[in-house]
Amino acid sequence: MVAFADRSGSEPTPTERFERLLELPPSAKLVYRVLQEDAPMTQRQLREDALLPARTTRDALAKLKERGLVEEKLYVQDARKRLYDPLPVDEPEDVPL
Repeated sequence: MVAFADRSGSEPTPTERFERLLELPPSAKLVYRVLQEDAPMTQRQLREDALLPARTTRDALAKLKERGLVEEKLYVQDARKRLYDPLPVDEPEDVPL
């Protein structure tokens, strides 16, 4: 029997993350860009900085988490909230977000 190794259980590379980011809607790209500039942030901070409605921000974060582009952490000051931190992407110079 021949077994093939797959990358399904491993972490995506920064280049793979960038490719995943390109497939997302503009709102998710905006949320990711805001996180890159001032992370970690709570959902409320993100919503205020990105000037997006709460529902759009939640949806964008869900898509980013689903594709392994952000990390969700416990907000120690208020356990009901979470902090979001972007995972690094390998962004080619000739491809704008």
